[in-house]
Amino acid sequence: MNDIASWIWVLIPLAAIGIAPFKMWIKVKERQLMAQTNLTAEKSAQYASHVERLEQRVRVLEKIATDRGIDTATQIEALRDSSRIEQDTLTR
Repeated sequence: MNDIASWIWVLIPLAAIGIAPFKMWIKVKERQLMAQTNLTAEKSAQYASHVERLEQRVRVLEKIATDRGIDTATQIEALRDSSRIEQDTLTR
């Protein structure tokens, strides 16, 4: 019994010393997780912006395909101009 008690007094300080590197490792992992989260959020915003631009282009193409106007080139340019105006108002 006396041997066990003497080992406990040795193991307690060793456990306390061993916890410090573990805490540092946990902090590093938390920083890595935060960096990954921020990167993922940024990429998500970029993809959403890209999808929005593609949807605008599809809308223009749908208008061109469904309109039965005679002068297609004039319509394309008019749609491009209106798209630019919309983009300018959105960015302000």
